[in-house]
Amino acid sequence: MAPPELHRSTLSNGLRVVLAPDPTAPVVGVSVHYDVGFRSEPEGRTGFAHLFEHLMFQGSESLEKLAHFRHVQSSGGTFNGSTHPDYTDYYEVLPSAALERALFLEADRMRAPKITAENLRNQIDVVKEEIRLNVLNRPYGGFPWILLPPVLFDTFPNAHNGYGDFTDLENATVEDCAAFFDTYYAPGNAVLTVAGDLDVRTTLALVEKHFGDVPARPVAQRPSFAEPPPSAARRAEHTDAHAPFPALAVGYRVPDPVGDLDAYLAHLVLAGVLTDGDGSRLQQRLVHRDAIVTDVGAGCGLFGPLEARDPDTFSITAIHAPEVAAETVLAAIDEELEKLASEPPTTEELAKVTARWVSTMHREHDRLTSRTLGLGSAELLFGRAELIYELPERIAAVTAEEVSAAAKTLRPDARAVLIVNPASSGGTE
Repeated sequence: MAPPELHRSTLSNGLRVVLAPDPTAPVVGVSVHYDVGFRSEPEGRTGFAHLFEHLMFQGSESLEKLAHFRHVQSSGGTFNGSTHPDYTDYYEVLPSAALERALFLEADRMRAPKITAENLRNQIDVVKEEIRLNVLNRPYGGFPWILLPPVLFDTFPNAHNGYGDFTDLENATVEDCAAFFDTYYAPGNAVLTVAGDLDVRTTLALVEKHFGDVPARPVAQRPSFAEPPPSAARRAEHTDAHAPFPALAVGYRVPDPVGDLDAYLAHLVLAGVLTDGDGSRLQQRLVHRDAIVTDVGAGCGLFGPLEARDPDTFSITAIHAPEVAAETVLAAIDEELEKLASEPPTTEELAKVTARWVSTMHREHDRLTSRTLGLGSAELLFGRAELIYELPERIAAVTAEEVSAAAKTLRPDARAVLIVNPASSGGTE
């Protein structure tokens, strides 16, 4: 698919607008990305960014609770929101005839979501239930995205649990919510993206009509979340009451995706060389040859690649049999990394991995939901929505030597190791 032409505009209240027309289907995607995520939530309020995302669906200035759902679904559309380390997104995908409806809905809650004590108590309960379901009562819940950061990082923004501690969630007040909204949900702290079957001039007029009168507010200065990489090996253990087998996660720091994207992409390709498909290095070594793990994976970003600014994480995870020592698995991982550091991957290995990434990205961009969200997050994080169309070519250009150089940075003396023990085998919390 040829990249659509992008049209940018900024409203007088500071809202950045990206339009990506594509008339191939009578459907349109609308997303709003706010520059706030887990890393921006206040200390003592873990999980607050995600809790606030829930509150944004509980009614607004002119709509009662559940009206947002009804308006989108009655148009034949879908919608959702999600919280990430550095941003929170909200979206609708609907028939293009319903574009104005989606713009009205997003502008209405940007202007004034309905933050009441009743809505807050209700959503705290909903979030707690979500945590029970996805983390506390599930094997390997929170592994590694909740459990690894406190081992790899030192500062509260980078190390804390973005899903939230129950006590912190229960202590949240309506005043906390109002302050969070005022600080982070200003139009100047957001990017509105509209992609799909749209007329640029008409859409800009509709955007101005619905968002133009959302009052401008000061935009919070985003602090730097930078912290030095580990200067020594770090280790922690965690007992998982539901895990059938031991597991481990190894975390390393990666280059800044905004400031050094090509080095970051080399790490992305390295992850593929290590664990993508049966022929990959760690699959061959750990699963097929040595038979010491049942599952192994590697990747950039604990939520996926290019979903956070610096500092970000490269992780390798493995689930292994109880009779296999964690040290055995770690030693094999280190050996394979050393081999790649001293001898670059073969042309064939590299081609297989980059071809798979390129095809995955093209497939993602074909889906309107992914494309709309991808354009919005790239504009917010990188200031360049078009980056999502350049990535396949950038990844295809990664050389074997760059992958080898990436492997060289994953050193045992600058990493975090998290050991997960099943409850039956002892270990420490």
